[in-house]
Amino acid sequence: MKFHSIGAAALALGLSIVPALAKEPVLYTSNPVPAVEAVQAVAKEKVGASLGVITGGSGVLLRRIEAEAAAPQGDVFWSSSANTLGAYEKFFEPYNSPELSAVPASLRYPNNLFQPSNVHLVTMLVNTDLLDGVEAPDSWADLADPAWKGKVIVADPANSSTGYTIAWGLAQLLDKKTYEALVANMVVAGSSSSVPKGVSMGEYSVGLTFETNSYAYVDGGQKELKLVYPSEGTFMTADYAGLVKNAPAGDAARKTIDALLSKEAQIELLKVAFRRPSRSDIKIADYVGLPELAEVKVAPFDEAAAAKAREAFLAEWAALPKAGDTE
Repeated sequence: MKFHSIGAAALALGLSIVPALAKEPVLYTSNPVPAVEAVQAVAKEKVGASLGVITGGSGVLLRRIEAEAAAPQGDVFWSSSANTLGAYEKFFEPYNSPELSAVPASLRYPNNLFQPSNVHLVTMLVNTDLLDGVEAPDSWADLADPAWKGKVIVADPANSSTGYTIAWGLAQLLDKKTYEALVANMVVAGSSSSVPKGVSMGEYSVGLTFETNSYAYVDGGQKELKLVYPSEGTFMTADYAGLVKNAPAGDAARKTIDALLSKEAQIELLKVAFRRPSRSDIKIADYVGLPELAEVKVAPFDEAAAAKAREAFLAEWAALPKAGDTE
């Protein structure tokens, strides 16, 4: 797969890729390089042009879209959870993509303001080489033990939809004492990608992150790494793409959404980036070694409530003691 201009090498360095032609759609994305590469060929075929790509954390990119609202520079945002996107609704416009016919109604965003591109499960990524004879955690409550202080890493919920999903979910699922004890053991990372990287490099025993991020390291051959789906239940959230209001690329921007939702793109995302599809016509076991959704206990998660309470919740989160400063 080829990116125009400086291509994948620039993405790997976190640099922006500026489209060569004005009408080429510009994709603002928080997704890692493998995920972007997985959809580029599909997008080029379905859109008729390569995508200009600008990468960054979901919170950073959404604030950029907000700042550019009077003169949009991007066309499509991909991707974040509803609990984060809810605060930015006015900067996007609805789009009833024909590909939504394959997506369960339970995943659809009201009025199709955002389009579900895949589904995430939260996991613990455990480095078994760092357990020092202690049993691997099986539950969220296990991580509230003081023995885990400074050994658990999570992304900053203010900058990462992954981090916000985890922090909000834990606050609702656990009693206050257990929740605050768990948070006190955490080190907070500036980005979601830092979490599995820190665990894989032996810097932290446990990383709290989305399945797609954690399984990439397990699939990469690191046998000391183990995925744990906590016994109390984990959190499931859909990741959404969004059509920026007054997107300068026009119809090409809408076709970009179609490409992200297409069966071809979602199969590639599953195979290459381990993202569970939002479509109901793809069988997980045909492509990767992840459990089927029916095999995992999922705890209730109110996306609307999480979005509504975001500002107040983040203020409360910031005030809680942590094991380390933001990295």
